[in-house]
Amino acid sequence: MSPEAAQAVAADPREFRRALGLYATGVAVVTTMAPGGERVGLTINSFASVSLDPPLILWSLAKTSPRLGLFSAASHFAVNILSRDQEALCLRFSRPGEDRFAGLDTEAGAGGVPLVPGSLAQMECAREQVVDGGDHLILIGRVLRHRRTEGAEALVFCNGAFTGVPTRRN
Repeated sequence: MSPEAAQAVAADPREFRRALGLYATGVAVVTTMAPGGERVGLTINSFASVSLDPPLILWSLAKTSPRLGLFSAASHFAVNILSRDQEALCLRFSRPGEDRFAGLDTEAGAGGVPLVPGSLAQMECAREQVVDGGDHLILIGRVLRHRRTEGAEALVFCNGAFTGVPTRRN
């Protein structure tokens, strides 16, 4: 491919997004508490480990998100990694306009953040840093507590579709 053709492809946001969609990602719901005590959560697939010592993770949030101010100012948040049987929960937390926590019996994590029941893993974090990342903010959290469950499949998203990946170790 010529440099001109490569540059034209790179400049097309739709094609760039389609290319990124071929990278399989896990799916999680990140949660926090609003200053008035309201539970806040949304679906993410932009989650990664940063460091083991100290234990740091990151996730990113579009600057156009209506929850941007709540998450960027929150002192704590939790990342709840979803299992394959939580696809409906994933979709619920990705849609606007409904009470995302309706019918969920959450428990309070570090800083009072709600923890999503049935998650494969949970990372309870204190906000460490917020970094500008183009059209997103990158939120880095220091993991204060974590827990995990084995045996169920992890929920994965790739090329516009959900699937599962076994979490069992051989």
